[in-house]
Amino acid sequence: MNKLYVGNLSPSVTVEDLKQLFGERKLPVADQVLLKSGYAFVDFPDQNWAIKAIETLSGKVELHGKVIEVDYSVPKKLRSRKIQIRNIPPHLQWEVLDGLLAQYGTVENVEQVNTDTETAVVNVTYATKEEAKVAIEKLTGHQFEDYSFKVSYILDMDAAPPLQAPRMRRGGRSSRDQDGSQPGPSGGLGGPRLKQHDFPLRMLVPTQFVGAIIGKEGLTIKNVTKQTQSKVDIHRKENAGAAEKPITIHSTPEGCSSACRMILDIMQKEANETKTTEDIPLKILAHNSLVGRLIGKEGRNLKKIEEETGTKITISSLQDLTIYNPERTITVKGSMEACCKAEVEIMRKLREAYENDVAAINQQTNLIPGLNLNALGIFSSGLSVLPPAAGPRGGVPPVAPAGYNPFLSHSSHLSGLYGVPPASAIPHQHSQQAPEQEVVYLFIPTQAVGALIGKKGQHIKQLARFAGASIKIAPAETPEVTERMVIITGPPEAQFKAQGRIFGKLKEENFFTAKEEVKLETHIKVPSTAAGRVIGKGGKTVNELQNLTSAEVIVPRDQTPDENDEVFVKISGHFFASQTAQRKIREIIQQVKQQEQKHQQGAAVPPHHSK
Repeated sequence: MNKLYVGNLSPSVTVEDLKQLFGERKLPVADQVLLKSGYAFVDFPDQNWAIKAIETLSGKVELHGKVIEVDYSVPKKLRSRKIQIRNIPPHLQWEVLDGLLAQYGTVENVEQVNTDTETAVVNVTYATKEEAKVAIEKLTGHQFEDYSFKVSYILDMDAAPPLQAPRMRRGGRSSRDQDGSQPGPSGGLGGPRLKQHDFPLRMLVPTQFVGAIIGKEGLTIKNVTKQTQSKVDIHRKENAGAAEKPITIHSTPEGCSSACRMILDIMQKEANETKTTEDIPLKILAHNSLVGRLIGKEGRNLKKIEEETGTKITISSLQDLTIYNPERTITVKGSMEACCKAEVEIMRKLREAYENDVAAINQQTNLIPGLNLNALGIFSSGLSVLPPAAGPRGGVPPVAPAGYNPFLSHSSHLSGLYGVPPASAIPHQHSQQAPEQEVVYLFIPTQAVGALIGKKGQHIKQLARFAGASIKIAPAETPEVTERMVIITGPPEAQFKAQGRIFGKLKEENFFTAKEEVKLETHIKVPSTAAGRVIGKGGKTVNELQNLTSAEVIVPRDQTPDENDEVFVKISGHFFASQTAQRKIREIIQQVKQQEQKHQQGAAVPPHHSK
């Protein structure tokens, strides 16, 4: 996605003219410039530089008397469902952007692109080619305040025709062998394919040691990757001038740990040679949604790791999080041997939390027929607005940092940072009848009511529109109540979206501390005839439900059924635990209803007498 088309060129323009222009505009001088009559193709090192070239040059620069046009070079057969939108106002709310994109079709994914531009950039995937085409037509030049959207097709490799068997040339080499791999946005299709559930180790290293880690002509890093059987990405071009750079290591847990040890050793040797007196700590980057479970209740997990490894571990503040930087920095201080031991334990905890969330996500997809997590976009970025510039840490992944998080990433695009298979890859079931309306009673802290409502009720209105649900806050029964009831009415998918955003909003507004996961109490009504089934014989069903979902499920005894002959079930837990429990209880209700219907039908049919 880094090859650009440069059009409207004067016939007198030369390759040297183009290279000189790039140099003057402080763009990397491309090795590959293919000049044709009136246009050219230019390769840039990465997507960030490509965006910068488009923003800097297209429609703004005159060359030999003609204003040049610059855009992505995308073959017609690969112009399909994927588009890029640039020049988005930095303060535009996600809900507004979601609503705008949804006007033109079903959005499967919205991916924030990390750039050093003042405005925001997103890559959007629509469900169909036709929807993407309409979106490009309607959104190009779309005015939002003083900003005019710029929209382009980007490569959609899913649209590529299936590969045919390569034709053999004389000498036994196929024509495709000679062409070589076509580079992709992350460095090339020629690299090793990683398994879907790859969970990388991400480190932060001081910028002054990056050269030593790479080595002369890349020999040192090649040695690391070869010895540890890992893929190591050093994001050295990101956030120029930053004191630290991120490194991503893809491998088995053992391979990641071995590569980490070798990198720490390289930095220590370089520090000794340059007489750097300061100790070099190990810094691990972890998505914010995983950190709470690493810390553990009252910090127990972290204290245990410190005691067992002889290290001191600190975690960066929540205040450092932005939409560009959803990761926290875990700093480990101690001897190199102690730091390596701590890395193994820290990553084990993070992987465990990650795998639990992946399992919950996959289960959720199966529990709600037709649920497309990619299209939901429920998960708040952790901030309600797009920040004007990159986060303060100075290092974020080249993919959208909206990648993994079940609570804080913008969309459910889960194939970014940590490689979760996107939900669109899971077959969806489609029901012919309209989904049943459900009512859920969600309890939030009283002091959070203002944040949920928003200025003049804007936030709660946007949330209701976005989720396709009715959202009402019940009046406080007494002035001193500590919790308020939010009544959410809508089908399963709307419930999932609305509740997900509310959980995210409470975390975002710091109503829960850095060491706490957002856990809320939810009530749902069940027919009194189904309450016994939810409990099960001797409490067996409810106990199994709690073990399966990690949520606390209580069916209060001695309830008087309401006018609809229904009673409450109370569910407490974090978002996915609560959702899974809700869906399981709805399944039990459905089974009870079906059995009652069969019983009624059986009673209504008169006995059939044969002669």
